[in-house]
Amino acid sequence: MRLVKQIVDFYINSSIHVALSVFALSWITLIEYQIPFDTNVLFFIFFASIVGYNFVKFFGLAKFHHRSLSNWLKIIQIMSLVCFLIMGYFIIQLQTKTLLYLTAFALVTFLYAIPFLPKKLYLDRQKNLRSISGLKVYVIALVWAGVTVLIPLINNDQHVDVIVVWFFIQRFLLVLALMLPFEIRDMQFDSIKLATIPQKIGILNTKIIGVLLSLLFFGMEFLMPSIEMGKLLIQLVITVLIIISILFARKNQGKYYSGFWVEGIPILWLALMLLFR
Repeated sequence: MRLVKQIVDFYINSSIHVALSVFALSWITLIEYQIPFDTNVLFFIFFASIVGYNFVKFFGLAKFHHRSLSNWLKIIQIMSLVCFLIMGYFIIQLQTKTLLYLTAFALVTFLYAIPFLPKKLYLDRQKNLRSISGLKVYVIALVWAGVTVLIPLINNDQHVDVIVVWFFIQRFLLVLALMLPFEIRDMQFDSIKLATIPQKIGILNTKIIGVLLSLLFFGMEFLMPSIEMGKLLIQLVITVLIIISILFARKNQGKYYSGFWVEGIPILWLALMLLFR
Protein backbone atom coordinates (compact mmCIF):
# COMPACT_ATOMS: atom_id res chain seq x y z
CA MET A 1 0.00 0.00 0.00
CA ARG A 2 2.85 2.34 0.83
CA LEU A 3 4.43 1.61 -2.57
CA VAL A 4 1.15 2.44 -4.35
CA LYS A 5 0.95 5.74 -2.44
CA GLN A 6 4.55 6.59 -3.39
CA ILE A 7 3.82 5.85 -7.06
CA VAL A 8 0.68 8.02 -7.01
CA ASP A 9 2.54 10.83 -5.25
CA PHE A 10 5.32 10.71 -7.83
CA TYR A 11 2.75 10.58 -10.63
CA ILE A 12 1.19 13.81 -9.32
CA ASN A 13 4.35 15.62 -8.16
CA SER A 14 6.17 14.95 -11.42
CA SER A 15 3.31 16.65 -13.33
CA ILE A 16 2.39 13.55 -15.34
CA HIS A 17 -1.23 13.82 -14.19
CA VAL A 18 -1.63 17.48 -15.12
CA ALA A 19 0.11 16.82 -18.45
CA LEU A 20 -2.43 14.09 -19.19
CA SER A 21 -5.21 16.59 -18.47
CA VAL A 22 -3.72 19.08 -20.94
CA PHE A 23 -3.24 16.23 -23.43
CA ALA A 24 -6.89 15.19 -22.94
CA LEU A 25 -8.25 18.69 -23.57
CA SER A 26 -6.10 18.99 -26.69
CA TRP A 27 -7.38 15.69 -28.06
CA ILE A 28 -10.96 16.74 -27.26
CA THR A 29 -10.37 19.79 -29.47
CA LEU A 30 -9.38 17.55 -32.38
CA ILE A 31 -12.42 15.33 -31.80
CA GLU A 32 -14.72 18.38 -31.70
CA TYR A 33 -13.41 19.46 -35.11
CA GLN A 34 -13.36 15.89 -36.47
CA ILE A 35 -9.59 16.04 -37.01
CA PRO A 36 -7.68 12.72 -36.83
CA PHE A 37 -5.30 12.03 -33.95
CA ASP A 38 -2.27 14.31 -34.44
CA THR A 39 0.66 12.44 -32.88
CA ASN A 40 3.15 15.26 -33.22
CA VAL A 41 1.10 18.03 -31.68
CA LEU A 42 -0.50 15.93 -28.93
CA PHE A 43 2.70 14.33 -27.73
CA PHE A 44 4.50 17.65 -27.95
CA ILE A 45 1.82 19.17 -25.71
CA PHE A 46 2.09 16.25 -23.26
CA PHE A 47 5.86 16.42 -22.84
CA ALA A 48 5.95 20.22 -22.96
CA SER A 49 3.38 20.30 -20.15
CA ILE A 50 5.58 18.12 -17.95
CA VAL A 51 8.62 20.30 -18.67
CA GLY A 52 6.71 23.56 -18.23
CA TYR A 53 4.96 22.63 -14.99
CA ASN A 54 8.09 21.18 -13.41
CA PHE A 55 10.03 24.27 -14.44
CA VAL A 56 7.45 26.54 -12.79
CA LYS A 57 7.15 24.39 -9.65
CA PHE A 58 10.80 23.57 -9.01
CA PHE A 59 12.78 26.43 -10.54
CA GLY A 60 13.31 28.13 -7.19
CA LEU A 61 14.09 24.90 -5.35
CA ALA A 62 16.63 23.76 -7.91
CA LYS A 63 18.22 27.21 -8.02
CA PHE A 64 18.77 27.64 -4.31
CA HIS A 65 19.00 24.06 -3.02
CA HIS A 66 20.66 22.18 -5.86
CA ARG A 67 23.21 20.58 -3.51
CA SER A 68 20.65 19.25 -1.07
CA LEU A 69 17.82 18.15 -3.36
CA SER A 70 15.88 15.13 -2.16
CA ASN A 71 16.10 11.97 -4.22
CA TRP A 72 12.54 12.30 -5.59
CA LEU A 73 13.24 15.82 -6.80
CA LYS A 74 16.44 14.70 -8.51
CA ILE A 75 14.47 11.95 -10.25
CA ILE A 76 11.89 14.50 -11.39
CA GLN A 77 14.69 16.70 -12.74
CA ILE A 78 16.14 13.81 -14.72
CA MET A 79 12.68 12.84 -15.99
CA SER A 80 12.03 16.46 -16.99
CA LEU A 81 15.28 16.51 -18.95
CA VAL A 82 14.28 13.36 -20.81
CA CYS A 83 10.85 14.88 -21.51
CA PHE A 84 12.56 18.04 -22.75
CA LEU A 85 14.61 16.01 -25.26
CA ILE A 86 11.51 14.13 -26.45
CA MET A 87 9.65 17.44 -26.68
CA GLY A 88 12.48 18.71 -28.86
CA TYR A 89 11.92 15.87 -31.30
CA PHE A 90 8.20 16.56 -31.62
CA ILE A 91 8.55 20.34 -31.84
CA ILE A 92 10.57 20.11 -35.05
CA GLN A 93 7.69 18.12 -36.57
CA LEU A 94 5.26 21.00 -36.09
CA GLN A 95 4.38 23.61 -38.68
CA THR A 96 6.17 26.96 -38.60
CA LYS A 97 2.98 28.90 -37.94
CA THR A 98 2.30 26.64 -34.95
CA LEU A 99 5.72 27.48 -33.54
CA LEU A 100 4.93 31.19 -33.72
CA TYR A 101 1.88 30.74 -31.50
CA LEU A 102 3.82 28.41 -29.21
CA THR A 103 6.48 31.05 -28.70
CA ALA A 104 3.93 33.41 -27.18
CA PHE A 105 2.63 30.81 -24.72
CA ALA A 106 6.16 29.63 -23.89
CA LEU A 107 7.15 33.22 -23.11
CA VAL A 108 4.20 33.64 -20.75
CA THR A 109 5.15 30.38 -18.98
CA PHE A 110 8.77 31.50 -18.72
CA LEU A 111 7.85 34.90 -17.28
CA TYR A 112 5.42 33.19 -14.91
CA ALA A 113 8.36 31.55 -13.14
CA ILE A 114 11.40 33.77 -13.76
CA PRO A 115 11.92 36.97 -11.71
CA PHE A 116 11.91 39.94 -14.08
CA LEU A 117 9.61 42.63 -12.71
CA PRO A 118 10.88 45.98 -11.38
CA LYS A 119 10.42 46.53 -7.65
CA LYS A 120 7.58 49.00 -8.10
CA LEU A 121 5.41 46.30 -9.73
CA TYR A 122 5.96 43.06 -7.81
CA LEU A 123 4.13 42.22 -4.62
CA ASP A 124 6.51 39.73 -3.06
CA ARG A 125 10.06 38.50 -3.46
CA GLN A 126 9.25 36.30 -6.46
CA LYS A 127 9.17 39.23 -8.92
CA ASN A 128 7.47 37.25 -11.68
CA LEU A 129 4.03 37.20 -13.35
CA ARG A 130 2.81 34.83 -10.67
CA SER A 131 3.37 37.51 -8.03
CA ILE A 132 1.18 40.18 -9.64
CA SER A 133 -1.98 40.69 -7.61
CA GLY A 134 -4.90 38.60 -8.86
CA LEU A 135 -3.20 37.50 -12.10
CA LYS A 136 -2.20 33.88 -11.45
CA VAL A 137 -5.45 32.07 -12.27
CA TYR A 138 -6.02 34.08 -15.46
CA VAL A 139 -2.49 33.42 -16.74
CA ILE A 140 -2.94 29.68 -16.25
CA ALA A 141 -6.38 29.69 -17.91
CA LEU A 142 -5.06 31.71 -20.85
CA VAL A 143 -2.13 29.35 -21.46
CA TRP A 144 -4.27 26.21 -21.06
CA ALA A 145 -6.95 27.52 -23.43
CA GLY A 146 -4.37 28.64 -25.98
CA VAL A 147 -2.38 25.42 -25.93
CA THR A 148 -5.36 23.05 -25.92
CA VAL A 149 -7.47 24.89 -28.49
CA LEU A 150 -5.35 27.04 -30.79
CA ILE A 151 -2.23 24.88 -31.10
CA PRO A 152 -3.96 21.65 -32.24
CA LEU A 153 -6.20 23.54 -34.69
CA ILE A 154 -3.50 25.75 -36.17
CA ASN A 155 -1.19 22.79 -36.68
CA ASN A 156 -3.99 21.15 -38.66
CA ASP A 157 -4.60 24.19 -40.88
CA GLN A 158 -7.84 25.19 -39.20
CA HIS A 159 -8.59 28.85 -39.80
CA VAL A 160 -9.02 30.85 -36.58
CA ASP A 161 -12.51 32.18 -37.16
CA VAL A 162 -15.25 33.41 -34.84
CA ILE A 163 -16.23 29.84 -33.89
CA VAL A 164 -12.66 29.01 -32.86
CA VAL A 165 -12.49 32.18 -30.77
CA TRP A 166 -15.81 31.22 -29.18
CA PHE A 167 -14.44 27.74 -28.47
CA PHE A 168 -11.30 29.34 -26.97
CA ILE A 169 -13.41 31.47 -24.61
CA GLN A 170 -15.43 28.42 -23.61
CA ARG A 171 -12.25 26.52 -22.78
CA PHE A 172 -10.92 29.55 -20.86
CA LEU A 173 -14.06 29.52 -18.69
CA LEU A 174 -13.72 25.79 -18.12
CA VAL A 175 -10.14 26.11 -16.88
CA LEU A 176 -11.07 29.06 -14.65
CA ALA A 177 -13.78 26.93 -13.03
CA LEU A 178 -11.42 23.98 -12.60
CA MET A 179 -8.85 26.26 -10.96
CA LEU A 180 -11.15 27.43 -8.16
CA PRO A 181 -10.83 24.31 -5.93
CA PHE A 182 -7.06 24.82 -6.17
CA GLU A 183 -7.45 28.51 -5.30
CA ILE A 184 -9.52 27.60 -2.23
CA ARG A 185 -7.00 24.94 -1.18
CA ASP A 186 -4.05 27.30 -1.54
CA MET A 187 -5.59 30.06 0.59
CA GLN A 188 -3.63 28.77 3.57
CA PHE A 189 -0.35 28.89 1.61
CA ASP A 190 -0.66 31.89 -0.74
CA SER A 191 0.57 35.29 0.34
CA ILE A 192 -2.32 37.66 0.99
CA LYS A 193 -0.63 40.03 -1.46
CA LEU A 194 -1.45 37.66 -4.32
CA ALA A 195 -5.11 38.69 -3.98
CA THR A 196 -6.47 35.41 -5.33
CA ILE A 197 -10.19 35.13 -6.02
CA PRO A 198 -11.13 33.50 -2.66
CA GLN A 199 -8.85 35.92 -0.81
CA LYS A 200 -10.65 38.88 -2.36
CA ILE A 201 -14.28 37.75 -2.21
CA GLY A 202 -14.32 34.80 0.20
CA ILE A 203 -14.90 31.08 -0.27
CA LEU A 204 -18.71 31.25 -0.57
CA ASN A 205 -18.67 33.90 -3.29
CA THR A 206 -15.86 32.03 -5.06
CA LYS A 207 -18.05 28.93 -5.17
CA ILE A 208 -20.97 30.96 -6.54
CA ILE A 209 -18.75 32.37 -9.28
CA GLY A 210 -17.44 28.86 -9.99
CA VAL A 211 -20.98 27.52 -10.46
CA LEU A 212 -21.83 30.44 -12.78
CA LEU A 213 -18.64 29.88 -14.80
CA SER A 214 -19.50 26.18 -15.13
CA LEU A 215 -23.04 26.94 -16.27
CA LEU A 216 -21.77 29.55 -18.73
CA PHE A 217 -19.28 26.98 -20.08
CA PHE A 218 -22.14 24.54 -20.65
CA GLY A 219 -24.54 27.18 -21.98
CA MET A 220 -22.07 28.34 -24.63
CA GLU A 221 -22.40 24.94 -26.26
CA PHE A 222 -25.92 25.86 -27.38
CA LEU A 223 -24.48 28.73 -29.42
CA MET A 224 -22.22 26.45 -31.46
CA PRO A 225 -23.11 25.86 -35.15
CA SER A 226 -24.16 22.25 -34.52
CA ILE A 227 -25.38 20.48 -31.39
CA GLU A 228 -24.97 16.72 -30.96
CA MET A 229 -27.11 15.24 -28.18
CA GLY A 230 -24.50 12.65 -27.16
CA LYS A 231 -21.76 15.24 -26.87
CA LEU A 232 -24.11 17.58 -25.02
CA LEU A 233 -24.96 14.91 -22.45
CA ILE A 234 -21.27 14.19 -21.85
CA GLN A 235 -20.61 17.89 -21.42
CA LEU A 236 -23.51 18.08 -18.95
CA VAL A 237 -21.96 15.28 -16.89
CA ILE A 238 -18.61 17.08 -16.87
CA THR A 239 -20.28 20.37 -15.91
CA VAL A 240 -22.07 18.69 -12.98
CA LEU A 241 -18.78 17.13 -11.81
CA ILE A 242 -17.03 20.51 -11.95
CA ILE A 243 -19.84 22.14 -9.96
CA ILE A 244 -19.71 19.37 -7.35
CA SER A 245 -15.92 19.69 -7.09
CA ILE A 246 -16.27 23.45 -6.52
CA LEU A 247 -19.08 23.15 -3.96
CA PHE A 248 -17.21 20.57 -1.88
CA ALA A 249 -13.84 22.36 -2.06
CA ARG A 250 -12.44 23.72 1.20
CA LYS A 251 -9.16 25.06 2.56
CA ASN A 252 -8.31 21.86 4.43
CA GLN A 253 -9.24 19.46 1.65
CA GLY A 254 -7.83 15.98 1.21
CA LYS A 255 -4.38 15.59 -0.26
CA TYR A 256 -5.66 14.21 -3.58
CA TYR A 257 -8.90 16.19 -3.86
CA SER A 258 -7.70 18.89 -6.25
CA GLY A 259 -4.35 17.51 -7.39
CA PHE A 260 -5.79 14.17 -8.53
CA TRP A 261 -9.60 14.11 -8.68
CA VAL A 262 -10.38 17.64 -9.88
CA GLU A 263 -7.42 17.65 -12.24
CA GLY A 264 -8.57 14.30 -13.59
CA ILE A 265 -11.93 15.64 -14.84
CA PRO A 266 -10.57 16.47 -18.35
CA ILE A 267 -9.19 12.92 -18.57
CA LEU A 268 -12.62 11.51 -17.73
CA TRP A 269 -14.16 13.86 -20.33
CA LEU A 270 -11.84 12.46 -23.01
CA ALA A 271 -12.58 8.88 -21.95
CA LEU A 272 -16.33 9.51 -22.31
CA MET A 273 -15.83 11.19 -25.68
CA LEU A 274 -13.84 8.22 -26.97
CA LEU A 275 -16.25 5.69 -25.50
CA PHE A 276 -19.48 7.16 -26.87
CA ARG A 277 -18.46 8.93 -30.08
